Amino acid sequence: MRVDLFDFELDKDLIAKEPATPRDSSKLLDLTEENIIKDRHFYDLPDMLQQGDVLVFNNTKVIPARLYGKRGEAEVEVTLYHPENGLSWWAFIKNSKRLHPEDIVTFYTSEISPEESAFKARVLEKRGEDGVLLEFLCAVDTLAKMLETYGLMPLPPYIKREKPVAGIWNKYNDKENYQTVYAKYEGAVAAPTAGLHFTDDVLKRIEEKGVTKVFLTLHVGAGTFLPVKTDNTEDHKMHAEYGIITKESCDIINQAKKEGRRVIAVGTTSVRLLESAADENGTLHPFNGETAIFITPGYKFKVIDYIITNFHLPKSTLFMLICAIAGTERMKAAYAHAIKEKYRFYSYGDSSILKCVNKI
Repeated sequence: MRVDLFDFELDKDLIAKEPATPRDSSKLLDLTEENIIKDRHFYDLPDMLQQGDVLVFNNTKVIPARLYGKRGEAEVEVTLYHPENGLSWWAFIKNSKRLHPEDIVTFYTSEISPEESAFKARVLEKRGEDGVLLEFLCAVDTLAKMLETYGLMPLPPYIKREKPVAGIWNKYNDKENYQTVYAKYEGAVAAPTAGLHFTDDVLKRIEEKGVTKVFLTLHVGAGTFLPVKTDNTEDHKMHAEYGIITKESCDIINQAKKEGRRVIAVGTTSVRLLESAADENGTLHPFNGETAIFITPGYKFKVIDYIITNFHLPKSTLFMLICAIAGTERMKAAYAHAIKEKYRFYSYGDSSILKCVNKI
């Protein structure tokens, strides 16, 4: 399938740099009815749900995986995206051509200079599109603390932040904003952004409506932001991500499907893991492993009835996925409406709810 089928024009002014305040005040594009588009706000969501609905959330927690470092006089910006083992991570690195195997990179902050830093990594391997394999030179049980001290939230490249300078490290409060209120298990290097709109109040109203909340875990990788550089979707390589669905979660969703109740995925990450764990008949099975599933139009969905999702980049795997869910022409028309009505796009942007029209 040609990648340019999923292209569209977007004014850069519509790319959100910060989230709405409060979170649930963001716009919500309602595409739950055929050939109808409604403009709502996210705080309207509980009123749109029905008793017995099942909402599936991704409870991964984003780690501060963006690091600034030096190798000699060379400056590098590191974004971790996939663990190899306890101390080794694959990373995308700006200025990586200045690095070679066995080089030592020293990380720093606005308050801790490279000369004072105790946080270092060795370059183990460079592998083209896969980036650079780093081995952190610290104890396994201190790595998380080091990342908390030296790291920033790994915002996607279209959200610009200034390089840290003296006294300024995280003035945008991204460590709180770029995390869902229900985040639990650390491991993601990108947020499941559809969940960023939920507040404690919205979650409470959903429970009062009689909606069941189910959680799975997919540790989102930075590869989710990589553009599709091939001309044909068949030539694009997806990066694997680690996910878990428990038997309890499977049982709840399978029972809901048997009873004809609606299953609503919060985000493309939830959809990808659900589809990875479902058999040909749509029955979910416990899952613990990696998935590199790539969903494009023509795919028949086995589990979901609806999806809540943000607005995605042109020619991205995520836009292809929602086109597979709701139809390419439907989504292009919806995006044209959203652009006209000044919806805010991408990770910190507004939300939408779509009906799945391509099911087994």
